[in-house]
Amino acid sequence: MIISAYMVPHPPAAIPEIGGDEVKKMQATENSYGILAQKILKDRPDTIVIISPHATMYSDYFNVSSGERAYGDFGKYGHPEISFDQKYDSAFTEELSKRCARAGFPAGMEYDRERMLDQGTMVPLYFIEQAYTDFRLVRIGLSGLSLRMHYELGEYIRDTAESLNCRVAIVASGDLSHCQKAGGPYGLHKEGPVYDEKIMKTMSNASFQELLEYDPEFLNRAEECGHRSFCIMAGTMDCLQVKSEVLSHEAPFGVGYGFVCYIPGAADNSRCIMKNYLKDSARAIEKKRNAADVYASFAIQAVQCAVCTHHPYRVPENAPAVLTEESAGVFVTIHEDSQLRGCIGTILPAKKNIAQEIAANAYSAALRDPRFQPIEEMALPYLDISVDILSKPEKIKSAEELDLKRYGVICSTADGRRGLLLPDLDNVESISEQIRIACRKGNIDPEESFTMERFEAIRHV
Repeated sequence: MIISAYMVPHPPAAIPEIGGDEVKKMQATENSYGILAQKILKDRPDTIVIISPHATMYSDYFNVSSGERAYGDFGKYGHPEISFDQKYDSAFTEELSKRCARAGFPAGMEYDRERMLDQGTMVPLYFIEQAYTDFRLVRIGLSGLSLRMHYELGEYIRDTAESLNCRVAIVASGDLSHCQKAGGPYGLHKEGPVYDEKIMKTMSNASFQELLEYDPEFLNRAEECGHRSFCIMAGTMDCLQVKSEVLSHEAPFGVGYGFVCYIPGAADNSRCIMKNYLKDSARAIEKKRNAADVYASFAIQAVQCAVCTHHPYRVPENAPAVLTEESAGVFVTIHEDSQLRGCIGTILPAKKNIAQEIAANAYSAALRDPRFQPIEEMALPYLDISVDILSKPEKIKSAEELDLKRYGVICSTADGRRGLLLPDLDNVESISEQIRIACRKGNIDPEESFTMERFEAIRHV
């Protein structure tokens, strides 16, 4: 069973031997770690699960560290004498991996190759082991998957603890925003202080559904570190009453350090966050699909066909004339939980008409986008699908001929490299950023010679 959970930061400077006089500037964090260690001593868990942003991370898989033990030290910070030789709970990791494999959930020990402990694990361990050492460790990394899937991993962790009948404490390691101070190491972004204030309110109230509703682009701009750790931790307490206690929050160096303790209680159906979130998401997607125009409706059918049959959608004979009598370049974009899940398109028409163009690109976006695993049928109710119909590109001489809202951009080199970015994207705030992203997608150095074209796109949702 999960007996306690903790949201903690991981600044190495909090360790007195490393931080020296700097520790005085983060005294609240230092005091909180002392309280955490005493709480864990009192609870005496059999297993401590540390979720770390600095453990092995994959874009589409959660790594669970394998083996009997792992080692680590703070030699990177000039103190190799502060070292760890930590026993792993191999029974727990094996059971967790089996459970995930049976469910088809992308987590386990399959790709683990790292035997050295990371900063996000060692900082909490340092303070915990000042008071308590009679435990085994489970170390879990984050992934590039959605916030919802991080939360779902927490449910598998909880189920594993219950099946093994062991007492488990969860430590969600992660700093808050890194960009809260103009003179800090990461500078100041307006989203930084906003994120810290918002996340501390979310976590202090144990309002865990809110964790899943943060805009991924907002999280990127806030340069947060631990949000996905917190999502996994929250999932371990799904459908339970939760008592929370805020220990501290500070940002002395422009990086947020937040401490909150949680004690899970009795079953509480009103706190089945995952069930409610999925229901709300499916309802919102269904409402949007009911209002979709003819282009988006056709793309939805094409994606559903691709995912269910693994074959491209065959254009019906009675398809609307607007789709069959014209041709154009088309991009089909798929989002899941506000996160990109697939986007494939053609700059110029490659098929007889727009219907065939949509069908082909919907198939590729759902199953063949090299950045993502193929979409599975269970995800269909939660997919947000849109279509962009492109105008014929025209060459331009300079960035002055671009307009973020109106024009997309194509950057090309003489040797055939080419990158494209659609117009009117929420996460692109300047023309220079638009060009830079297009270049990156085409593996083009912005400093080298390249030509540009612009195009218009009509988005259908």
